[in-house]
Amino acid sequence: MQAFNSAELQKLYLPPKDSHKGQNGKVLVIAGSKLFHAAALWSLEAAAHLVDMVYFSSVTENNEIVKQAKQQFGNGIVIPREKLDQYIREADSVLIGPGLPRAEGKEQGDDDTRELTKRLLRSFPDKRWVIDGGSLQVMEPEWIPKNAILTPHAKEFETLFHHDLQRLNFETLQGLTLKEKEQIILNLSKKFHCVIVLKGETDIICSPEKCVMVSGGNAGMTKGGTGDVLAGVAVGLYTKNDAFLSAGAASFFNKRAAEKLFQTHGYWYSTSDLINMIPQVMKSNIR
Repeated sequence: MQAFNSAELQKLYLPPKDSHKGQNGKVLVIAGSKLFHAAALWSLEAAAHLVDMVYFSSVTENNEIVKQAKQQFGNGIVIPREKLDQYIREADSVLIGPGLPRAEGKEQGDDDTRELTKRLLRSFPDKRWVIDGGSLQVMEPEWIPKNAILTPHAKEFETLFHHDLQRLNFETLQGLTLKEKEQIILNLSKKFHCVIVLKGETDIICSPEKCVMVSGGNAGMTKGGTGDVLAGVAVGLYTKNDAFLSAGAASFFNKRAAEKLFQTHGYWYSTSDLINMIPQVMKSNIR
């Protein structure tokens, strides 16, 4: 399997000098719950570094938190769930899943993540989707829109593709070589016409045509939230770039930001530090 070629980063969209507000990407982030607050904010802040406009929709409590911290994401607009369809149409790309509640969330009065995910993915199959977190844990593979980016860790991957793995005589990815994982992910990317980012010590990114890997990072990335940052970067890039490049670049920037932070912080950096380091890494790698 080939490593992600950093020369590909030069293909990323750059805002034209004569562009104006709204031309350089609009993102909608559907995230967070009464149980999980931070995941939504991490994804939101990461995406806000990359695009002109971020729409954000969560439960009432999270919406109020974001309104109070609105200066952190400039042109963001907080929208109620009942207006989701309107803003999905407006956005160039949509992230769904970080911090959305699992089964226990319904007991706290949250939306049903499975029902919400199914309705939106099926209602807007042509939208540029990034699917992460809670949505990955409760959805069916058949709901995956064509050209979506999926960002699972190993457990989420095994949950989502359980029946496909069984047909291949696998129950888990544990113990498999990178080559074996690559073949499984490539086959599933072909079957569901999507891009899959399997997060781990080495990220594996597959489209229906090819796979690359991104190694690096460090143990500081085991903190909660680094995957939410990756998803936020991916959805921001996906507004103006193709799915495979967006996914590979997001993985690359995430890991290189962690390596940069290690030089000054060791393992003891926060997820917010990671978010704020990513623009510096992007600037040093895109010319």
